[in-house]
Amino acid sequence: MRYKLRSFPQLKVVFLSCLFSLFSCYIYGNAQDSSHYVNKAWAQLGKRNFKEVYSLVEECIKRYASQADSLAQKLSSFPPQGKESSYQVMNDVATCYFIKGEALMREGKIEEAKKVFKEVIKKYPFASAWDPRGWFWSIKEKAEITLRKLEKGIIEEEEEKKVIITKVSLHDGGEEFPVDYSRYGEFKNLGTSEYTYVIKDPIGLAKAVGEGIYPNTTSVKFDPNFVKVRKKLSKIDHWKILNSRNLSLAFYKWCIAPEPQGVKQFYIGDILEKSGLIKQAIKAYYAVLVHFPKTIGWTYWNTPWYVGKTALYRIKFLLKEYPELNLKLEGAYIKVKNGTNNNVRDDIFIVNPGRLVPKSLKDRLIYFKKRKLGKPIKIQGKGKVKLVRYQSGDWQLLVDDFPFIVKGMTYSPTKVGESPDEGTLSNWMYQDTDNDGIIDAPYQAWIDKNRNNIKDEDEEVVGDFRLMREMGVNCIRIYHQPFKLNKKILRDLYYNYGIYTAVGDFLGKYALGSGASWEEGTDYDNPLHQENMLNSVREMVEEFKDEPYILFWILGNENVYGIACNADKKPISFFRFANQAAKLIKSLDPFQRPVAIASGDILYLHIFAKECPDIDIFGTNAYRGRYGFLDLWEEVKTLADKPVVVTEYGAPSYGSGYTQEEAETYQAGYHKNAWLDIYENRAGYGQGNSLGGFVFEWVDEWWKAYEPGYHDRKGVFAGPFLDGYMHEEWLGVCSQGDGKHSPFLRQLKKVYFTYQKLWKK
Repeated sequence: MRYKLRSFPQLKVVFLSCLFSLFSCYIYGNAQDSSHYVNKAWAQLGKRNFKEVYSLVEECIKRYASQADSLAQKLSSFPPQGKESSYQVMNDVATCYFIKGEALMREGKIEEAKKVFKEVIKKYPFASAWDPRGWFWSIKEKAEITLRKLEKGIIEEEEEKKVIITKVSLHDGGEEFPVDYSRYGEFKNLGTSEYTYVIKDPIGLAKAVGEGIYPNTTSVKFDPNFVKVRKKLSKIDHWKILNSRNLSLAFYKWCIAPEPQGVKQFYIGDILEKSGLIKQAIKAYYAVLVHFPKTIGWTYWNTPWYVGKTALYRIKFLLKEYPELNLKLEGAYIKVKNGTNNNVRDDIFIVNPGRLVPKSLKDRLIYFKKRKLGKPIKIQGKGKVKLVRYQSGDWQLLVDDFPFIVKGMTYSPTKVGESPDEGTLSNWMYQDTDNDGIIDAPYQAWIDKNRNNIKDEDEEVVGDFRLMREMGVNCIRIYHQPFKLNKKILRDLYYNYGIYTAVGDFLGKYALGSGASWEEGTDYDNPLHQENMLNSVREMVEEFKDEPYILFWILGNENVYGIACNADKKPISFFRFANQAAKLIKSLDPFQRPVAIASGDILYLHIFAKECPDIDIFGTNAYRGRYGFLDLWEEVKTLADKPVVVTEYGAPSYGSGYTQEEAETYQAGYHKNAWLDIYENRAGYGQGNSLGGFVFEWVDEWWKAYEPGYHDRKGVFAGPFLDGYMHEEWLGVCSQGDGKHSPFLRQLKKVYFTYQKLWKK
């Protein structure tokens, strides 16, 4: 995810604490009552029961407005992280206003809706609404966006702005590349937890590295360009400027930013890299390895970010991306013992920054050479699908005894205007909106080649299944919850298009399968919940065990992050139960196809390794940026010694301040690097444990930022993407255009053709 030490207040992500002081308990008790109105009002809004919506929100406002106003008066900014719950009554009242405005808007009462949105903006500017998917969102911000749409009478949230692009122009680029640190100091205790680098010639090292690179923290002040903008810098937020296109201003701001040196050095490297100053960027990243390898930051999801490890893999990426540098990073590693438990207090860093040295001819040849696998020493599977481990330690998936790498797609075509949040989502497997007896998206999608949102005569109906086959997809990922799967079309997908299916059970995520309510959430120690989930898994396997298109089974979907389940709080209980579910699958599946988990990055990987011997594949949803998956392969090999499938990865094709062309180019590049990383760690190469991955996702889904009839451009949360935000409604390989021809219209983005080249080889 996006790495930073603090998050922007208008998009804060925190998980509600269950421990409060006696005073807070009183507030929480009231909040429960006010939240009751909110939950019911959202549900009625989805059903378009407007009369009931107005009754609920008005009652909530009447009962709690006084308390909400009192809380609002205490705030001059958003509540501190972790304190949002103390303002729950205010948040709920503000949310009720917002729901009322949404209801009025959907009834066509535009002027009344505008008044309500303006009122909530004025009264509760620092109120947040909780998204059950795991984050808070600013009510004021969302209301302002809706107001702009209503007042301008247009669908677009904002017109593209002309952005001035400025790149860094260094006054002092340093005297050496690469820098020979042994000339200016001493490396002590290499490869141990006591590693350190002692500078003995700070002046010489400062001259060698250049401005902005530690320990050269002063020469930037003599840079003529810095002098010109110095007065502006005090008024600029260094986090907000970080992902802007004014790279020059961002560089100077970060050179004086009030952050730990390791974090500051990393982002200076990031800015230099974006400016095309690759040698200087490598020097900045390498300075992190030498001076600050133990720096810890935090992701947007409150999980640790190991800055040094990220810097190390950025160097490796850039050296591969720019072979003309003819350099390799030799002997470098940063190992973090206890680094997957979300608790940094017991972390132990084993560090060796290595050296940047010239490549030899042998180095260049070894990179492309496949190592010998040896004989199979373990085979899982009794049918056409087998999972094999070789003497070399490499893993491989075989289908009909031929190597098979998963070129997967998360396929869930959602019609514009429908939303699971509002209870209006249809089952795409049976959806026939034009009542012609043919299922819509799989068979009747058509390509809008010229992107004019009109079906021209030369734009034939092809269907998603054919488009995926022509792209090179060989497997889709779906779940048997909450909708019934259509076995007939899955068979057709397999027999006529050659595409397999990996089918999964959510295993209590989003409370699916456990019998728990959303508010209660799945408890992995609850015997009743366990029984319900095992019954759900049993139903899945018994229904699909004899189907020829099943490639493997999947358990869960990043349950370790929580959200209507307590796997984040009880990871041991969760993984123990997941292993129990895997054993059940193997007892039921006559073909013994592999069982995978779909976890969240490598959080609690050490617990998975200990508690899940019967799960064959470590699957993970990983969004680590455009550099690939960094140390993922190595960490799984070291801690769990399992093969890996990336069950989700991707990037949005939108970025604030960027043209559509630029954003689609970025998305395509992101996916290309991700796939190459997957491919270069397959059997015989790299770590040898990659089995493939599933792109997220096939088509843009418009419901993910709350208004399913509008293609929202607002970043939902921070992440390692083009403008620093995750735009969840723009993750598709295909667009739905202006939405008027949904679910049929497809505009193929650049990333589609990128995969067509990568996967059709």
